[in-house]
Amino acid sequence: MDSKREKDQDADHEKITAVLLKSRTGEFDLESILFLKLRGLGVHDLGCIGECINLERLDLSGNNITNLAPLASLRLLSVLNLSNNRISNLEPLRSCDSLQNLNVAGNIINSIENLHCLVSLRKLENIRFKDNTYNYTNPVCRNSSYRTVVLEMFPNIKVLDGERVVGRGSDLYQLCKDIDDTIKAGLYKNGQLVEHPDCKPWVEDSYWDIKRSNNAIIEEAYKQFNDVLHECRLLNNRATHVISQTERSMSLKKQPKQYAI
Repeated sequence: MDSKREKDQDADHEKITAVLLKSRTGEFDLESILFLKLRGLGVHDLGCIGECINLERLDLSGNNITNLAPLASLRLLSVLNLSNNRISNLEPLRSCDSLQNLNVAGNIINSIENLHCLVSLRKLENIRFKDNTYNYTNPVCRNSSYRTVVLEMFPNIKVLDGERVVGRGSDLYQLCKDIDDTIKAGLYKNGQLVEHPDCKPWVEDSYWDIKRSNNAIIEEAYKQFNDVLHECRLLNNRATHVISQTERSMSLKKQPKQYAI
């Protein structure tokens, strides 16, 4: 009986219904729903979600969605997570004028042409087509000019695939990236790792040593720090000893008993 009820519930979740939306949000009126999370429910049919016309934040990640048509009426939607689905067509999002943050990593968007429908979204600042943390991507990301073309298509975006491209922090990120690329290029020659025996450290050996100060406050703080450090080392030694004893006793218990005949 319980298994039948669970199957019925799973079937209900395959399509978004008014009952599901109300039970998830506690709202009686669908137009009152502002935030909605329907992550990992096995949803493949968005059903009546288009009736939540005042929806501002929506998470539909980890489902089996292919058709986004019901989202076309969500004109106030600002944050949309559609990662890890089976989406190939983003056309219905063209009318989501308020969209600022869009995550479609982990889908089957094949070409740059599939992205043209998003160009009219002037408020769009954060787009994610791939997510290295979860190993989510799209076929379009394999295009060698993918990043350059996307940045040209969306000149107003500030973050692409989790990397800030303009604004605070973008210059530092690009500088670090350039340094990494330069270092990697210098490490290899003809595919082989190049050794540099004459390389010297950037700083002297004593550069990172803590400098003692004549300031009494700093001296006292330094003394207290060393005392705490010493106590931590003692506690670590005691913990190591207790763990060792526990492991030894457990290993003795696991040994099979031997009987003399």
